Amino acid sequence: MKPGVHPEYNEIKVTCSCGNTFETRSTLGKPLQVEVCSACHPFYTGKQKMVDTAGRVEKFRQKYAGKKAATPPAAA
Repeated sequence: MKPGVHPEYNEIKVTCSCGNTFETRSTLGKPLQVEVCSACHPFYTGKQKMVDTAGRVEKFRQKYAGKKAATPPAAA
């Protein structure tokens, strides 16, 4: 690496909105505030939340509640 070309790579403190904090290295150079981290993200915690915007899930269930599942066509 050429000297003086690359930015400084220092340790910074990352703070999540859930309250979790950890140290990492970055070229940012100042503390970082994030909304989601590995301690609160549903993918890592296994706690999936279904967000129902304007009742779309319930509307879908009502629309297809009385219909039968499609049967595959018979082999000829």
